[in-house]
Amino acid sequence: MIKIENLSYSFGNYQALDGVSLTLDSGTITGLVGVNGAGKSTLLRLMAGVYKADVGFVTYDGENVNDENTRKDIFFLPDEPYYTHQDTMKSIISMYKHFYPTLDLNTYFRLVKELNIDECKPLRACSKGMRRQIYIALAISIRPKYLLLDEAFDGLDPATRDKVKNELINMVEKDDTTIIIASHSLREIEDFCDKYAIVDGKSVKSSGDISSITEECCKFMLAFKEEASKELFVNLPVVNINVNGKFVTAVFKGEGRKIKERLIELSPVVLEEQPFDFEEAFICEVKKDDKL
Repeated sequence: MIKIENLSYSFGNYQALDGVSLTLDSGTITGLVGVNGAGKSTLLRLMAGVYKADVGFVTYDGENVNDENTRKDIFFLPDEPYYTHQDTMKSIISMYKHFYPTLDLNTYFRLVKELNIDECKPLRACSKGMRRQIYIALAISIRPKYLLLDEAFDGLDPATRDKVKNELINMVEKDDTTIIIASHSLREIEDFCDKYAIVDGKSVKSSGDISSITEECCKFMLAFKEEASKELFVNLPVVNINVNGKFVTAVFKGEGRKIKERLIELSPVVLEEQPFDFEEAFICEVKKDDKL
């Protein structure tokens, strides 16, 4: 279990994160999402022990992240992994084998072959996508207890993404690995993760099961004989609403059947329930403190 308590961090005078608290169960895949600059990458670096918190702490199974015995169980893959101008696959493997003796070379070279990675290229000559594949192959081969990924699928083609996802899911199922992945692709998070955490306003605004956040709300499209206004819905649990003349699209907090019964009382000429996915749930969560 990962436990984050009252975590705060600043870059000079800029407060990047303030009072973050979050608990993540073992053997789960959590998607870390948020708008640009929300602090997702900073939070991952604090969780990996790369940054030291100003206030608060991160523990893994009750042990502080800065403890050497704890950090050997964590592998953090940043959006831009560090490498030198001279580095090759061979030198990278040698370095990581020193820090992670559990690195399984058989698994690594199997993945290199399956992912069609060119072993002869120096890292500086590789595309971002190919470098990403090399480091993901390393992460999977190390089999860490906790795997922190920042934009793991960025630059990967669809076939490679599917292959990597299957390998990561296998780690969770076989080794009870806990994976946290920060991504801008909300649809990918919905398809791949079972948990989510939304970083917004320098803290974690919402977290839980992916299925739960999409089931908490419902979405309807309505049309009226006359021009509509937001005031029509003032007594309803509106989360997000868009009014365009006679047409309204709105998201409501609550069960679709019960919300529909109340909407019928408004006498719309058209009333249709629409699909509601994680991407829309994220937008609503970020905007829910805004005035309608």
